[in-house]
Amino acid sequence: MFENIAVVGATGAVGTIIRELLVQRAFPHQRIKFLASPRSAGKTLTFHGREIAIEALRPEAFDDVDLAIASTPDEVAAQFVPWALQRGCIVVDESGHWRMKPHVPLVVPEVNAEALRSHEGIIASPNCSTTQMVLAMKPLHDEGRIRRVVVSTYQSASGAGVAGQRDLELGTRAALDGQPYQYTAFAHPLAFGVIPQIGSPKHEGYTSEEMKMVVETQKIFNDPSLQICPTCVRVAVDNCHCESILVETEKRITVERARELFAATPGIQVIDDVAAGKYPLPRDCDKKDDVFIGRIRKDLSSPHGLTFWCVSDNLRKGAATNAVQIAERLVEIQAAV
Repeated sequence: MFENIAVVGATGAVGTIIRELLVQRAFPHQRIKFLASPRSAGKTLTFHGREIAIEALRPEAFDDVDLAIASTPDEVAAQFVPWALQRGCIVVDESGHWRMKPHVPLVVPEVNAEALRSHEGIIASPNCSTTQMVLAMKPLHDEGRIRRVVVSTYQSASGAGVAGQRDLELGTRAALDGQPYQYTAFAHPLAFGVIPQIGSPKHEGYTSEEMKMVVETQKIFNDPSLQICPTCVRVAVDNCHCESILVETEKRITVERARELFAATPGIQVIDDVAAGKYPLPRDCDKKDDVFIGRIRKDLSSPHGLTFWCVSDNLRKGAATNAVQIAERLVEIQAAV
């Protein structure tokens, strides 16, 4: 057990869910502290029925902390993680800053928990769009080795934080009223529309969000030969990311076998009856920790291809839940030593 733990970025959207999950999942600890920016210091948060004062994020805040679960902007993570490591604190980090560092394991517990055993004090949690995809890929990869993935994402406003959700709500209200609205999180109006760009331009016209899906997936599976072609799109949905995923495998996998594999995988739920209009919908997957899969079909253009629909709450399994699950696995490893 880690006696003293901390939640870094405790007041944010993901940090709030992390706090809730620590209570709901009865994460073992003796003491907890909440760290945030200086403007939040001194305010209190309720945890297990008691009020706990928020502390400013500074080096000394980690003096007595054994484990920190963090959700902060990249630049904040770049600054504070060395403070924690210097004081012997293990960090589970949600930011993008540390993910592709060679010495940092990038972990989805259901996919590559074994990577935790080689950590050097910091473990990274992947981008939300990557997390749900690799969990869906895992049983198919184990069964028939995936060679190629074509994925199109339909990512919710919450992926851009509270500001993104605010833009969607207020922008929609303004559009319905015929009034102008100045978006702050998005470069184009999101209400009643889609935006086919998430992140900045990067390699060969792909965006930073799309390239995360490529390099993070290859790192998680420890397989740089995996071919991944992503297109990431922002849609007018409040929460939960959706993905249309096509995989090609070395060994042919039937639709029936794929359905069995998905159903037997921890963390995945199958909802797949198109004749009855049953498949994963964002509103049904909201505030749930699993990855939901439906519309499982063979690829009409390839004998070794399968395609399916995948939905997950990006704030939970895509972020907070995955980080807490990593922490739980660390407790198990520590207990086994």
